[in-house]
Amino acid sequence: MNPQMAEAVQMATVWILPVILAVTLHEAAHGFVAHWLGDDTAWRLGRVSLNPLNHVDPFGTILLPAVLLLSHSPFLFGYAKPVPVNYRALRRPRRDMVLVAAAGPGINIAMAVVAALLFHLVGLLPAAGQDWAVRNLYNALQLNVILAVFNMLPLPPLDGGRVAVGVLPRALGNELAKVEPYGMLILIGCLFLLPILGQGLGVNLDLFTRLIGVPANAIITAIITVTGNS
Repeated sequence: MNPQMAEAVQMATVWILPVILAVTLHEAAHGFVAHWLGDDTAWRLGRVSLNPLNHVDPFGTILLPAVLLLSHSPFLFGYAKPVPVNYRALRRPRRDMVLVAAAGPGINIAMAVVAALLFHLVGLLPAAGQDWAVRNLYNALQLNVILAVFNMLPLPPLDGGRVAVGVLPRALGNELAKVEPYGMLILIGCLFLLPILGQGLGVNLDLFTRLIGVPANAIITAIITVTGNS
Protein backbone atom coordinates (compact mmCIF):
# COMPACT_ATOMS: atom_id res chain seq x y z
CA MET A 1 0.00 0.00 0.00
CA ASN A 2 1.46 3.38 -1.00
CA PRO A 3 1.88 6.06 1.72
CA GLN A 4 -0.99 8.25 0.47
CA MET A 5 -3.41 5.33 0.45
CA ALA A 6 -2.25 4.25 3.91
CA GLU A 7 -2.80 7.79 5.22
CA ALA A 8 -6.30 7.88 3.69
CA VAL A 9 -7.23 4.54 5.28
CA GLN A 10 -5.90 5.66 8.65
CA MET A 11 -7.87 8.92 8.44
CA ALA A 12 -11.02 7.01 7.52
CA THR A 13 -10.75 4.74 10.56
CA VAL A 14 -10.84 7.71 12.95
CA TRP A 15 -13.70 9.49 11.18
CA ILE A 16 -16.16 6.79 10.04
CA LEU A 17 -17.62 6.02 13.46
CA PRO A 18 -17.92 9.68 14.62
CA VAL A 19 -19.61 10.71 11.35
CA ILE A 20 -22.10 7.84 11.26
CA LEU A 21 -23.06 8.20 14.93
CA ALA A 22 -23.33 11.99 14.78
CA VAL A 23 -25.57 12.25 11.74
CA THR A 24 -27.72 9.16 12.27
CA LEU A 25 -28.43 9.71 15.97
CA HIS A 26 -29.25 13.34 15.14
CA GLU A 27 -32.04 12.16 12.85
CA ALA A 28 -33.10 9.35 15.17
CA ALA A 29 -33.57 11.91 17.97
CA HIS A 30 -36.04 13.85 15.82
CA GLY A 31 -38.00 10.65 15.26
CA PHE A 32 -37.99 9.60 18.92
CA VAL A 33 -39.26 12.98 20.12
CA ALA A 34 -41.87 13.25 17.35
CA HIS A 35 -43.19 9.79 18.27
CA TRP A 36 -43.25 10.73 21.96
CA LEU A 37 -45.25 13.87 21.12
CA GLY A 38 -47.87 12.11 19.00
CA ASP A 39 -46.60 11.79 15.41
CA ASP A 40 -46.02 8.18 14.39
CA THR A 41 -44.88 8.95 10.81
CA ALA A 42 -41.22 8.17 11.43
CA TRP A 43 -42.16 5.18 13.61
CA ARG A 44 -44.22 3.59 10.83
CA LEU A 45 -41.32 4.07 8.39
CA GLY A 46 -38.78 2.43 10.72
CA ARG A 47 -36.92 5.70 11.35
CA VAL A 48 -37.36 5.72 15.14
CA SER A 49 -34.32 3.50 15.45
CA LEU A 50 -30.72 3.53 16.66
CA ASN A 51 -29.72 1.37 13.69
CA PRO A 52 -27.50 3.63 11.51
CA LEU A 53 -28.50 1.68 8.38
CA ASN A 54 -32.02 3.09 8.70
CA HIS A 55 -30.71 6.65 8.45
CA VAL A 56 -27.65 6.52 6.18
CA ASP A 57 -27.81 8.69 3.08
CA PRO A 58 -25.30 7.40 0.47
CA PHE A 59 -24.22 10.91 -0.50
CA GLY A 60 -24.55 12.87 2.75
CA THR A 61 -23.34 10.21 5.18
CA ILE A 62 -20.65 8.51 3.08
CA LEU A 63 -19.63 10.29 -0.13
CA LEU A 64 -19.64 13.93 1.03
CA PRO A 65 -17.58 13.36 4.21
CA ALA A 66 -15.18 11.13 2.24
CA VAL A 67 -14.62 13.80 -0.43
CA LEU A 68 -14.06 16.50 2.20
CA LEU A 69 -11.68 14.22 4.09
CA LEU A 70 -9.63 13.22 1.06
CA SER A 71 -9.45 16.82 -0.17
CA HIS A 72 -8.07 17.92 3.23
CA SER A 73 -10.98 20.27 3.77
CA PRO A 74 -10.61 22.51 6.87
CA PHE A 75 -13.95 21.15 8.11
CA LEU A 76 -15.86 17.89 7.86
CA PHE A 77 -19.59 17.82 7.26
CA GLY A 78 -22.27 15.26 6.56
CA TYR A 79 -25.94 14.48 6.97
CA ALA A 80 -28.36 11.56 7.11
CA LYS A 81 -31.75 11.08 5.49
CA PRO A 82 -34.12 13.61 7.08
CA VAL A 83 -36.70 12.05 9.37
CA PRO A 84 -40.25 12.78 8.11
CA VAL A 85 -42.37 14.65 10.65
CA ASN A 86 -46.04 15.51 10.27
CA TYR A 87 -46.26 18.57 12.48
CA ARG A 88 -50.08 18.62 12.28
CA ALA A 89 -50.13 15.24 14.04
CA LEU A 90 -48.26 16.60 17.06
CA ARG A 91 -50.37 17.24 20.13
CA ARG A 92 -49.36 20.93 20.36
CA PRO A 93 -47.89 21.69 16.92
CA ARG A 94 -46.11 25.02 17.58
CA ARG A 95 -44.57 23.97 20.88
CA ASP A 96 -43.85 20.41 19.81
CA MET A 97 -42.25 21.54 16.54
CA VAL A 98 -39.65 23.37 18.64
CA LEU A 99 -38.97 20.28 20.76
CA VAL A 100 -38.68 17.97 17.74
CA ALA A 101 -36.34 20.37 15.95
CA ALA A 102 -34.16 20.95 19.01
CA ALA A 103 -33.80 17.21 19.67
CA GLY A 104 -31.23 16.71 16.88
CA PRO A 105 -28.74 19.40 17.97
CA GLY A 106 -29.46 18.46 21.57
CA ILE A 107 -28.34 14.85 21.06
CA ASN A 108 -25.24 16.09 19.24
CA ILE A 109 -24.22 18.20 22.24
CA ALA A 110 -24.95 15.24 24.53
CA MET A 111 -22.72 12.99 22.40
CA ALA A 112 -19.98 15.63 22.46
CA VAL A 113 -20.09 15.64 26.26
CA VAL A 114 -20.00 11.82 26.37
CA ALA A 115 -17.00 11.80 24.03
CA ALA A 116 -15.19 14.26 26.30
CA LEU A 117 -15.97 12.17 29.38
CA LEU A 118 -14.66 9.02 27.68
CA PHE A 119 -11.21 10.64 27.38
CA HIS A 120 -10.79 9.73 31.05
CA LEU A 121 -11.08 6.01 30.20
CA VAL A 122 -8.54 5.94 27.37
CA GLY A 123 -5.75 5.04 29.79
CA LEU A 124 -7.51 1.72 30.48
CA LEU A 125 -7.01 0.61 26.87
CA PRO A 126 -3.93 -1.22 25.56
CA ALA A 127 -1.21 1.28 24.66
CA ALA A 128 -1.44 0.39 20.96
CA GLY A 129 -5.06 1.51 20.79
CA GLN A 130 -4.92 4.66 22.87
CA ASP A 131 -3.96 7.09 20.10
CA TRP A 132 -6.68 5.69 17.81
CA ALA A 133 -9.28 6.05 20.58
CA VAL A 134 -8.23 9.62 21.39
CA ARG A 135 -8.49 10.66 17.75
CA ASN A 136 -11.94 9.07 17.41
CA LEU A 137 -13.16 10.78 20.58
CA TYR A 138 -11.75 14.17 19.62
CA ASN A 139 -13.29 13.91 16.16
CA ALA A 140 -16.63 12.95 17.74
CA LEU A 141 -16.42 15.93 20.10
CA GLN A 142 -15.56 18.35 17.31
CA LEU A 143 -18.01 17.02 14.69
CA ASN A 144 -21.00 16.82 17.03
CA VAL A 145 -20.55 20.40 18.20
CA ILE A 146 -20.14 21.69 14.63
CA LEU A 147 -23.28 19.84 13.54
CA ALA A 148 -25.23 21.23 16.49
CA VAL A 149 -24.13 24.81 15.83
CA PHE A 150 -24.71 24.54 12.08
CA ASN A 151 -28.17 23.06 12.51
CA MET A 152 -29.17 25.76 15.00
CA LEU A 153 -28.65 28.58 12.53
CA PRO A 154 -32.07 30.32 12.50
CA LEU A 155 -32.89 29.57 8.88
CA PRO A 156 -35.41 26.99 7.68
CA PRO A 157 -35.13 24.12 6.84
CA LEU A 158 -32.40 23.84 9.48
CA ASP A 159 -33.48 22.87 12.99
CA GLY A 160 -32.73 26.37 14.27
CA GLY A 161 -35.04 27.80 11.65
CA ARG A 162 -37.88 25.56 12.78
CA VAL A 163 -37.19 26.49 16.40
CA ALA A 164 -37.33 30.17 15.43
CA VAL A 165 -40.61 29.66 13.55
CA GLY A 166 -42.08 28.08 16.67
CA VAL A 167 -40.94 30.67 19.22
CA LEU A 168 -41.39 33.88 17.22
CA PRO A 169 -44.76 35.65 17.22
CA ARG A 170 -47.00 33.82 14.76
CA ALA A 171 -46.87 36.55 12.08
CA LEU A 172 -43.05 36.67 12.09
CA GLY A 173 -42.81 32.90 12.29
CA ASN A 174 -45.04 32.50 9.25
CA GLU A 175 -42.89 34.92 7.26
CA LEU A 176 -39.71 33.08 8.24
CA ALA A 177 -41.30 29.74 7.29
CA LYS A 178 -41.76 31.03 3.73
CA VAL A 179 -37.96 31.07 3.36
CA GLU A 180 -37.71 27.28 3.71
CA PRO A 181 -37.75 26.40 -0.03
CA TYR A 182 -34.75 28.67 -0.53
CA GLY A 183 -32.97 28.02 2.75
CA MET A 184 -30.34 25.57 1.52
CA LEU A 185 -29.51 27.76 -1.48
CA ILE A 186 -29.04 30.72 0.85
CA LEU A 187 -26.76 28.64 3.09
CA ILE A 188 -24.66 27.35 0.20
CA GLY A 189 -24.30 30.88 -1.11
CA CYS A 190 -23.42 32.48 2.22
CA LEU A 191 -21.17 29.77 3.66
CA PHE A 192 -19.44 28.34 0.60
CA LEU A 193 -19.75 30.63 -2.44
CA LEU A 194 -19.23 33.98 -0.68
CA PRO A 195 -15.75 33.00 0.62
CA ILE A 196 -14.73 32.02 -2.92
CA LEU A 197 -15.98 35.37 -4.20
CA GLY A 198 -14.18 37.14 -1.37
CA GLN A 199 -10.88 35.50 -2.27
CA GLY A 200 -11.20 36.86 -5.80
CA LEU A 201 -11.96 40.35 -4.46
CA GLY A 202 -9.34 40.23 -1.73
CA VAL A 203 -12.03 40.53 0.97
CA ASN A 204 -12.60 38.15 3.88
CA LEU A 205 -16.16 36.87 3.43
CA ASP A 206 -15.67 33.70 5.47
CA LEU A 207 -19.02 33.49 7.23
CA PHE A 208 -18.50 29.81 8.07
CA THR A 209 -15.77 30.65 10.58
CA ARG A 210 -17.72 33.53 12.08
CA LEU A 211 -21.12 31.86 12.33
CA ILE A 212 -20.06 28.27 13.05
CA GLY A 213 -16.34 28.04 13.82
CA VAL A 214 -16.21 30.68 16.55
CA PRO A 215 -19.23 29.48 18.58
CA ALA A 216 -18.26 25.83 18.02
CA ASN A 217 -14.77 26.44 19.38
CA ALA A 218 -16.25 28.21 22.41
CA ILE A 219 -18.61 25.28 23.11
CA ILE A 220 -15.82 22.72 22.65
CA THR A 221 -13.62 24.65 25.09
CA ALA A 222 -16.48 24.79 27.61
CA ILE A 223 -17.16 21.04 27.30
CA ILE A 224 -13.48 20.20 27.70
CA THR A 225 -13.30 22.41 30.81
CA VAL A 226 -16.51 21.13 32.40
CA THR A 227 -15.54 17.47 31.85
CA GLY A 228 -12.15 18.01 33.48
CA ASN A 229 -10.01 17.62 30.36
CA SER A 230 -8.41 21.09 30.38
